[in-house]
Amino acid sequence: MAEIPDAPTKLDQLVEVTALLRAPGGCPWDAEQTHASLVQYLVEESHELIEAIESGSRDEMIEELGDVLYQVIFHADIAAHTIGEDFDIQDVAAHMTAKMVGRHPHVFGDLDLETAGDVENAWDSFKAAEKPSRTSVLDGIPLGMPSLALADKLLGRAQKVGVLEKDAPAAIPVANEQELGGLLLALVASAKAQGLDAERALRSTLRDLRTEIVAAETVSQADSPSEP
Repeated sequence: MAEIPDAPTKLDQLVEVTALLRAPGGCPWDAEQTHASLVQYLVEESHELIEAIESGSRDEMIEELGDVLYQVIFHADIAAHTIGEDFDIQDVAAHMTAKMVGRHPHVFGDLDLETAGDVENAWDSFKAAEKPSRTSVLDGIPLGMPSLALADKLLGRAQKVGVLEKDAPAAIPVANEQELGGLLLALVASAKAQGLDAERALRSTLRDLRTEIVAAETVSQADSPSEP
């Protein structure tokens, strides 16, 4: 029987427990897992965490945050023992720390941003400096996102390139999220009653919106003066 590893912190202990589970003599199931095989669990745990945030208790939050954290540590341990990857949880943490420092020059540098709005307005420039290879406002948006979340993302990008107006009045005014939820449910119910697939319909429309955004970017780049 294996002993529970001793470690300076509870986080370090979880990292060592994960490594022990995947090591020879540990758990056969854990040892067989890959990045790809764990994707379904990462999705499930993420949704359970969202549920805990929206309606759960303190204990549920702790449990679900732990489940998501374990997925991160699990993937890092797989990488640490996979030829060609060769990184561990410390590399993941180091990369994230550097990323957060780089995206907060108003905290770790001399940039003066006093309000959350100022930060939001400057956020794109922070990310552009970090990833100069990205040439489109669509870069970095995963198409596998839930369709409503994807719609929100694409609408924001469409506003950035002028496909949609930023300050346009709401086409369907709603007073609050409860009213909005009821309206969305009514739309889905109406679609179902008529044999229509609401998810497919929204994703089809979002593909058209992506095409419009790309076209707008192409026109903007063509109109921009060439570098000497």
